[in-house]
Amino acid sequence: MIEKLKFYIDGAWVDPAAPSTLGVMNPATEETFARISLGSKQDVDRAVQAARRAFATYCDTSVEERLSYLQKIIAGFKARLPELARTMTLEMGAPITFATERQATVALFHFEEAARVLAQYRFEEPMGPGIIRREPIGVCGLITPWNWPLNQVASKVAPALATGCTVVLKPSEIAPISAMLVAEILHDAGLPAGVFNLVNGDGPTVGEAIAAHPEIDMVSFTGSTAAGIRVAKLAADTVKRVAQELGGKSANIILPDADLKTAVIAGVHACYTNGGQNCQSPTRMLIPRAQRDAAFAAARQAVDSVRLGDPLDPATTMGPLVSPAQFDKVQDLIQSGIDEGATLVAGGTGRPADLNRGYFVRPTVFGDVTPQMRIAREEIFGPVLSIIGYDTEDEAVGIANDTPFGLAGFVQSRNRDHARAIANRIRAGRVYLNGAPFDRSLPFGGYKQSGNGREFGVFGFEEYLEVKAILG
Repeated sequence: MIEKLKFYIDGAWVDPAAPSTLGVMNPATEETFARISLGSKQDVDRAVQAARRAFATYCDTSVEERLSYLQKIIAGFKARLPELARTMTLEMGAPITFATERQATVALFHFEEAARVLAQYRFEEPMGPGIIRREPIGVCGLITPWNWPLNQVASKVAPALATGCTVVLKPSEIAPISAMLVAEILHDAGLPAGVFNLVNGDGPTVGEAIAAHPEIDMVSFTGSTAAGIRVAKLAADTVKRVAQELGGKSANIILPDADLKTAVIAGVHACYTNGGQNCQSPTRMLIPRAQRDAAFAAARQAVDSVRLGDPLDPATTMGPLVSPAQFDKVQDLIQSGIDEGATLVAGGTGRPADLNRGYFVRPTVFGDVTPQMRIAREEIFGPVLSIIGYDTEDEAVGIANDTPFGLAGFVQSRNRDHARAIANRIRAGRVYLNGAPFDRSLPFGGYKQSGNGREFGVFGFEEYLEVKAILG
């Protein structure tokens, strides 16, 4: 049993204000493998006061000093990458190969990217008759989710530290252990006391205390749209900056001139990334109606290649969902697809036949889905794909944009200019053409109810800066 019962506040591991513990479950075995403490408003206040004191001097550190800290963090991260990957496999079920190659590695990329941006960023520049100066916004409250436990921590912590801000982090209580290892890495890098602080806890207690705290200048939140609305309302009373990365229901438009089989197979696997627990997953596949049967056959072929099983087995390509609540939600939505008349192309309700424990879900594909079905409108957060037919490109674009979300979009075509023309019409913060890979330097964030603000690269860096005009 891993015991992580302290919080990291003001440069030291300290006991919570009041004892309250929570077991952390391995979703592949349904067994508790670690225990953490749940924090309170008092713990948040203690962390915020430490961050406020530290900001008075950390905000004035030189670029060279902050680069030195980032380089030490990067070295520590690399040294402990296998441990970080294995921890995420245990706490949220990501297959070990995926956890190593994507979950942990992509998190490392954010510290490297923050260092790259910092090294060349101009914090002052002349403009007209004056000077524009960019300064750290202050104390930042960071609230992160369980599905990419370290990616989302790093995408917020790295630019915050790089810009000269101080931090109070609340990682998800469902997958908190990997974030606590990062706290150890930051401590070993020699960050001044109070610059980084970590308090575990649940959203209604610790998360809301962070969002409402008058001494926090900015709150950055990643999670559900409903929770993001709550954070924004709590933050409004103190008029703090709010950056949000929320839900998604991304469309993948396969144009008539695309290689259908290749595009469908790739689209299924993209939808199933991280077991489908991925906010930008292309969960709505739009295909020319005349190619229905060929698309269904290709989708079945893709599903047949998925290997579910022990996430510690390097050959496993899909692990369990993170929790019983998530399992039940996905089962309910799969059943709704059946009840509303969609064609079950692959998968269905229940666990895979050969797995009698763990929150494993059968990789599922529905065809003949209409845009008003629940599976086409709600964020499922599991390995469930909806295939929707269209007759014209205008209809396809209309279906893609008929959603309250706008996080990402996907377009497939043999003609890059054709794909680009469609991408320009998609109302989303990021559009991938023809299987383009993830890129950490380009901005990530949403339109509409998928959030506001941007993460990654220079855009994510500037989220943590205020703009000052100096005249005369």
